[in-house]
This record gives sequence, structure tokens and C-alpha cells, in this order.
Amino acid sequence: MAPVSARLTPLLQLVAHAVSSAAVEYEAVGDDPQFRVDPEQGIHALAPGWYVMDVTLLVSEGVVQRPCLYPDYGGGCSEATRIPLSQPDLDGGMRALVLISRPLRALRFDPTIRPARFQIGAMRFRRITRLHALWVLLQGDGRSSGSGQRSSWALAGRLIGFIKEVRRQGLSPAVDELVHRHYGSSRHTAGGYVSWLDHFDPLKGGGLEHARMQAGQYSNGPLISVVLPVYNTPLALLKRCIDSVREQTYLNWELCIADDASPDPRIVECLQAYAREDVRIKVAVRERNGHISEATNTALAMVTGSHVAFLDHDDELSADALHQVVLALAEHPQARLLYSDEDKIDEAGRRFEPHFKPGWNPELLRSQNYICHLMVVETLLLAQVGVLRPGFEGSQDHDLVLRCTEVLAPEQICHIPKVLYHWRAIEGSTALGGDQKSYASEAGRRAVQEHLQRIGRTGTVEVVSPGCYRTRPALAKTPKVSIIIPTRDRADLLSVCVRSVMEKTDYPDFEVVVVDNGSVDAATRTLLRELRQTPGIRVLDYPIPFNFSAIVNHGVREATGEVICLLNNDTEVIDASWLTELVARAKQRDTGAVGAMLYYPDDTIQHAGVVLGLGGVAGHIYTRMGRGTPGYMARAWVAQNMSAVTAACMAVRRSVFEEVGGFDEALPVAFNDIDFCLRLLECGYRNVWTPYAELYHYESASRGSEDSPAKQERFAAEVHAMKWRWGAVLHDDPAYNPNLTLDQGDYGLAFPPRSPRLRVSGVPIRH
Repeated sequence: MAPVSARLTPLLQLVAHAVSSAAVEYEAVGDDPQFRVDPEQGIHALAPGWYVMDVTLLVSEGVVQRPCLYPDYGGGCSEATRIPLSQPDLDGGMRALVLISRPLRALRFDPTIRPARFQIGAMRFRRITRLHALWVLLQGDGRSSGSGQRSSWALAGRLIGFIKEVRRQGLSPAVDELVHRHYGSSRHTAGGYVSWLDHFDPLKGGGLEHARMQAGQYSNGPLISVVLPVYNTPLALLKRCIDSVREQTYLNWELCIADDASPDPRIVECLQAYAREDVRIKVAVRERNGHISEATNTALAMVTGSHVAFLDHDDELSADALHQVVLALAEHPQARLLYSDEDKIDEAGRRFEPHFKPGWNPELLRSQNYICHLMVVETLLLAQVGVLRPGFEGSQDHDLVLRCTEVLAPEQICHIPKVLYHWRAIEGSTALGGDQKSYASEAGRRAVQEHLQRIGRTGTVEVVSPGCYRTRPALAKTPKVSIIIPTRDRADLLSVCVRSVMEKTDYPDFEVVVVDNGSVDAATRTLLRELRQTPGIRVLDYPIPFNFSAIVNHGVREATGEVICLLNNDTEVIDASWLTELVARAKQRDTGAVGAMLYYPDDTIQHAGVVLGLGGVAGHIYTRMGRGTPGYMARAWVAQNMSAVTAACMAVRRSVFEEVGGFDEALPVAFNDIDFCLRLLECGYRNVWTPYAELYHYESASRGSEDSPAKQERFAAEVHAMKWRWGAVLHDDPAYNPNLTLDQGDYGLAFPPRSPRLRVSGVPIRH
């Protein structure tokens, strides 16, 4: 077939500069420049199938980073279908293997995520057979075989591996896996994490020896007591576990081991042999099996150190784990509870599935035990709150950390954003999934329920999935809520929004305040007249030049509710309990703004919280992922603290809104909700995102996109204002991890990671 040529039409954040009568140079002026791909024969010329794509991109200034294609199959451009492209070669050539999986509606080319100037040629697609595509996949990249000779041995190895997979699971699944490895985000795959470790693991190369030299400077540091309950552990794994403590770069530790009456006599023999070899190892042998809580408490009874580190019997510590804890204590001596990031490790020692955690996040801790491993607790704190409680087996550590945090100030909780713990994933281990020990979820539910009672919060707790919980705060009374809906024209949207609120909301006491920003459309004027006659609805005229912040502030001034709910006119209620969920959380004394789960009409995610720095200033996470996706570590399923949430659907107490001065009218269109949320954090409130309030959002349908020079200039000014105002805060979101990317909202790995500063409060601080 003849190649399909396509024109590239600039859509967004691209400025054209004429360099000659026949040549144009483009300047990418933001972090999301976009071209529309227009095949000369129409979009349907790119029928489903495999293609080799070629384009020339000559860079004169800056650097092209993370180029990609976004196919639109009818649901918009989605990260789930993003096709990553290789960097241009020295001659500017880019070649990629492209799979069009179903009929296209549109195709978009994003050349870079960083400022750059470049010339770009026509894009061409050459259709190839599935057999040819398979050969390219086996070669290991998207270039054709003529673009460079591959190592024949490496190619043979990949071919043998593919044949084995075909025999094991069949041809189609093996091909699917090959395609997934090629197109799936390598930042999420085991191989992607291995590559990330090769680049950024601080203990790689000479890093371990350097760490030993650094740790040697702390010979008089605090004694860290590692407690290790043991029961019938496979000997090889038990030895690896103990050896990971003995091989620590930091030497001032003791290992307190309690065997919980293991039936295999070799276990006690092994432990006693270690104790004879190293005086820092203490062993207690229990006469009867008491399960993990009692065994851990037996180990705790031997502790003499100032801090306790918890270790499971088949897991491993990073070689520098205790040294990093001591460094954190030196930097933040007020810290009484410390926790680190972690990953999983299989029986062969291969590391995978890193858990890069947020800073202190109390709402997330009530939803899941995100702290988990490595956890280090001051010994005096354990004396204050008590040791592990029998009856909470499987979630005994969750119960303990909840009790600890109840008596701590946020600055006494320290997150070390480094992988210091390797959680063994073997059959029967919760590392393979919470359903491996189903009793643990019920124990965790009871732990959270009792925690709520102790801190004086009424409500119930439900298990939503293994290890994940939904708290339902109880409302002693139902305060009046003012639902403020800014609008201008677009009667079709406004009518759907208001009707869904009035007909689908089960909350008993609310008013709807429609703030009309100068509608001129006849249908809208008619609708507004009807709404003025509807009980429970007020219409305010506010015909100023568009300024979202001013419109919101005017609506709040005129509202009569104790709780304010901001709602875009292009939303539609899905779940009747949406407002009850938002209000119940907004009424918590330490809560600022509460945001909802918003979907596009095609049931993909539009908003599941905001990450600071994502895409430049702030961006939504999980955008265009399917409804019901669990997200990173199941965080899309549970309520949690986020630094910011969108004002498209946001609840906040009126008193809190007024305390921080409302929305900043110097930010008329973009980022006013982000700025508002950050000011709430500065005042000591915590913002919450919940997946249990669900609405559709036809994003910016009434306002339009940033597609004119004036709008782009205004947007750039607001970006500048936010960066000037909040500075480094925008790249140090405490609800996010510096090892995770700010290029995309999918919780992928950062290449490279940002500076891993310790987090001790969970609140961003202006620098």
C-alpha cells in the first residue's frame, strides 16, 4: 500500500516563526504543545492495523522530550492509549511502530513537554503486515530492521523467550504481552522499575561503599532495635532477612527475634546460631504459638534501643535503611514515627512494584495502611500508646500506627521518600494482594472504626476491597447547603445540571444559587426566568467581564448556607448521596475543601484529585482512565487528603471560605481553585478528595478552550502568577512522591526523580 501522508496543524502552545519563504519554525511555549494529525485522504485512511510512522523534527533550541501520539477512538485523547515515540536522531529522524487498534476519530501529535524550537516535516504512515510488526516487536524497538543491526544473540534470546511464552499461554496472549511491553508505560512495568533502579538506585555501583563510609560517621548514633517475629519461615528466606540486618551500613543496631513456636526445629537452631555469631542478635523462643501480635510483643520486650524498626520474617531491609533513619532523626529530632517507601521482592530476589508514598496523609491512613513498611517508632511512644493488640492479626500494624498518630503532631511524623524495605511476595503473603489473608481486612476495619471513636468522630467503616476502607462520617444535623452554579448561556448544559441536582439529590436542606454572568442567548434567558419561579432556586445577575473568582465570591456573599458547594454548570449528578458525602467530610473540623470524582460522559475519569506541578502548575490525575480503575495502589478507590481539588465540584464550610478570603480575583480563569486550596493548607486545614461523590463533567463546555492568542496570553500570565506566588511548592506536593512523574497523571516513575526531601507535616511550605 502507498504511504499515507499527513499534515500537522498546530492546536495549542505552538507559535510559528517564518525562517524563510518556504520554511516555518515552531516554538513550544508551554508544557503541552499539540498538533492535529490530518491525513491527506482523511482520518479514515488510517484504518485499524500496524504502521511504521516517520517524521523529521529538527531541533534548533531546547530539547524534545517525551514525544507521543494520542489516538482518539471516540472518547477523547487518553493516557490509556498514548503511543510513546523515540527521541529524534542526529538527523532529526523519528520512526515508530504504531498500532491503530480500532477506527480513528482523530489523531494528535505532542512533540515535547519542554520548551523547544524546531522545524517539522510531513508525517508519513506505511502500513505493514502483522508478521512484520511482530518482527519489529521482537527486535525490541519501533524502528525497522534497516535502522541499525541488532545483536544477534540478544535477538535470539528474545525470540526463544517469545516461543516459550507461546507454548505457555498461547499465541494471542503472548503477542498481547509483547505489545503491552512495547506500548505499556515502562514506568509501571517490572522491567521499567528495574531500568529505573539501574539509573537512580543510590546503592548501585560505588553507592553502597559510599553509604558505608557515611554511616561510619554515626558510630555514636542512636541504638535502633529491629523486632522480628518468626514462624516456620523457609530457611533460605529467613537467612536473607536476618542477613539484610547484619549487612546494614549503620552498625548501632540490635535484632530482637521471637520465634512463635515454629514446628520446624531447624528454625530455632538457625536463630540460635545467628545469636552465637553476633552479640547484637537476641532470640526468644515462645513455648506456644500466639500469632504475630503476641510474637512481636515478645520481641518488643527485649528492646533496649531508642527506636524500634518493624521487620517481617521473610522480608529484607535495604542495606542503608537504618542509616537513612538515623539521618532523618538528625535532621528532624522531633520525629517520633518515621516511615519509608517500599517495593516487593520475589523468591529470586527480583524487585518490582515500588510503593512511593505521600507525606503524612491522615485521611488516606483511615482508608488503607499506606505507611506499612518500613515503620520506625520511638520506644517511648510505644510505652505511651501500648504494643500490638491481639485480635487485630493481619492488620496489627495498621492498628498500631493509628494509635500512634492519634497522640502525635504532624511535624512528629516523618516520611523518608526512599525505598528502604523489600516486601517478600510469595504464596500466602499479603504482598501478593490483600485477599491472601481475608481476615486482615476485617481486622483493619475494626482498627479504623475504633480509631474514629477514640478521636471523637462518629461514623461507620466499610471494607470496599481487601485492605481498603470507606469511612462514612455521621452528620449530627444537616446544615443548609448553598449550591452555587456560575453560568453564561448554554441553556442545554445548565438545564441538565440544575435538573439533576433537584431530582437526584437526597440531601434534605439545600438551595441552588445560579449566578448568571450576562447570558444573552434567548433559550438561556427563558430558562433563567423559569428557574426564578422554581422553589429552592435563586438566580443572581452578575454581568461583569468573565472572572470566575469574582463570580464565585459574589455567589457566596449572597448565599445563606452554612456549607458552600461550588458546582460548574456543565456537570450532572450521578449518585443521589453525592452532597451528603461532600458535606459530611466538609463538616470535619480540620477539613478545608472537599472534591468529588468527576467523569467525562464516556465514563472515563476527568478529576480524581489534583497533583501540584503536574504539567507545570497543577493537573488532574488518572485523566481518561476508565471508571472503576483502582489507580496507583488502589488510591482511586479511597478517600484521601490531596493538596488541591477542582472547583468544578467543591464543598467547603462558609466560615472556612471567608477565613481565607475566598477566591483570588487576580486569577480570573485558571488556577484560582488551586490557589484557594493552597491557602487553606497554609491556614492548617486539610483538603480531601473522595471517590464516593460522583458526577459527570462536560469540562469547560460553556467557556471553551484556550485556543486564541488572547486566551493563551492570559493563561501564560496566570501560570507566571502561580509560579511566582507558590514557587517550589508546585514541585513538592506532600500528597505526592518525588519519585513519581510530573509529566503525566498516571503515577509513573520520574526520570529522573526530584530531590527526595523529608516530609514532616504533609503541608506544602512556600520557599
